[in-house]
Parts: sequence; structure tokens; C-alpha cells
Amino acid sequence: MANPYSGEVEITIDGKPYALKLTLGALAGLEQSLAEGSLVDLVQRFEAGRFSARDILALLAAGLEGGGHSLSAEELAQADIVAGPLGAARVAAQLLARSFSLPRPEA
Repeated sequence: MANPYSGEVEITIDGKPYALKLTLGALAGLEQSLAEGSLVDLVQRFEAGRFSARDILALLAAGLEGGGHSLSAEELAQADIVAGPLGAARVAAQLLARSFSLPRPEA
């Protein structure tokens, strides 16, 4: 189970739950993999709803790396993610938000 107080978010990929986390190393790798801009630009794209599938994939791959999982970006791109692309986008946005703020109680 993911620990929101340590910035973790849970996702189910190919029927298996994974705890994703953006560590400093994962964030550095994520920033290098971005097609344009910095992490601030990525946050702004998510806030404005202008993120791309590439942004989602890069965030999830970085979260898997930070969570200590060996699933590659290529394997992730071919995987079955619960709730499909929309679910992946929600998890990616939540992962980004939890990495830079304290979790709020769920309503």
C-alpha cells in the first residue's frame, strides 16, 4: 500500500499494485527525459490540463524507478493500467502533486 505522507501513489499495472514515488534521483532523471522545459513547466502543463501522453509515461516511469521497481518505460507503454489512459493521467498528476506538497485528507 502506498504511503501518501512519503509522496507515494499506488497504481495497478498488469494486475499488480505498485507504489510509485518521485525521489530526488527520479526527479533528476525525469527532468532529463522531458521533451521541453523543466519540472516547473511540467507542473504548469498538468495544472493547465496541457500535458501529453509522453508526460504521463515519463512521470509514471520515474515514479516506478523512485519506488524501486524495475519495470521499464517500454514495458510500461505496453502494459495494461487499471482505468486506462485516464487512470494513468490521474495517478501521474497525483504523483506530481504529492511530490511537492503534503497530502490532503480525501473527501
